[in-house]
Amino acid sequence: MQRRSFLTRSAAAAGTATVAAPAFAQAQPAVSWRLASSFPKTLDTIYGSADGFVKRVAQLTNDKFQIRQFAAGEIVPGLQVMDAVQAGTVEIGHTPAYYYFGKDPTFAFDCAVPFGLTSRQQTAWFDQGGGRELLREFYRGYGIVNFMGGNTGVQMGGWYRKEIRSVADLKGLKMRVAGFAGRVMERMGVVPQQIPAGDVYAALEKGTIDAAEWVGPYDDEKLGLVRVAPHYYSPGWWETGPQLSFYVNSKHWDKLPKQYQAALEAATYECHVRMQADYDAKNPGALARLLKNGAKLHNFSKDVMDAAYRQSTAVMEEEAAKNAKFRKIYEPWKRFRHDQNQWASVAEAAMQNYLIAAGRR
Repeated sequence: MQRRSFLTRSAAAAGTATVAAPAFAQAQPAVSWRLASSFPKTLDTIYGSADGFVKRVAQLTNDKFQIRQFAAGEIVPGLQVMDAVQAGTVEIGHTPAYYYFGKDPTFAFDCAVPFGLTSRQQTAWFDQGGGRELLREFYRGYGIVNFMGGNTGVQMGGWYRKEIRSVADLKGLKMRVAGFAGRVMERMGVVPQQIPAGDVYAALEKGTIDAAEWVGPYDDEKLGLVRVAPHYYSPGWWETGPQLSFYVNSKHWDKLPKQYQAALEAATYECHVRMQADYDAKNPGALARLLKNGAKLHNFSKDVMDAAYRQSTAVMEEEAAKNAKFRKIYEPWKRFRHDQNQWASVAEAAMQNYLIAAGRR
């Protein structure tokens, strides 16, 4: 009798627990947000990763927290996503922080600076190396909470109508490049141009510009630049591991239930990992197709790379000297980069370089 009584009580307790979980889920409020992207729907790697993010948020909250994504231009232009989040026009945005370099060069640390961190190092710095805390303090002044939102890995150095054998070949070159890279390139004789992606092909074809940088093989292939500027250079020293960000309006963030905050943050991590994997899987095949269709692959000469490194360092040091917000992040970031590169030379780079050389034998 005692055994039957115990089983009855246990079954009743289990039944109560089974009913309680859905009741708890039902108690959560329905939340509807809008996400403004800086990218068109045709960029399935970048735009598509955020699409996966919004679906994951819904899944993690039993469809109670719905986020609808809008492509660049549908609510605001791609370069105005941060402004829209700051103003509360949208609750969340997906964008590269260096788009807002003109407001304050400090934004670039949340994305990429010349000769900066690789994608793995950028993630390590943000997640474990103090980067999140430094950037959150900076973004607080804009009413924004920032999260990692993907990475493309090291980008390419762009498409050129002529070969670039030395720094002298850069003199007077009109190139689509902006932000920190534009400032550095200008010191090397380049005339930087800010041109939307949709207008780059026409500008190169007409000779309005002589060169243009975009992302890497998979995305570059879509623009068709190989037909008008066949010289394809590597590496993109100004974008060694460009990280994208999710920007959340801080007032809307504070209103979210804790469970929804946790779901959103978890989904940003998944998006972050997925984008890098997507590019790593797709870029090799895209590069092979570009080479088959006439792309002439080059590495920047040591002369060009050394000059770019010197000028990049000078620009960064000058900015740190006059911009306290920049300096507060730059100094610890610089130490982190030094330590990471020392460690990479011991294991990661040594192994990678051996495998590359072995595969060419």
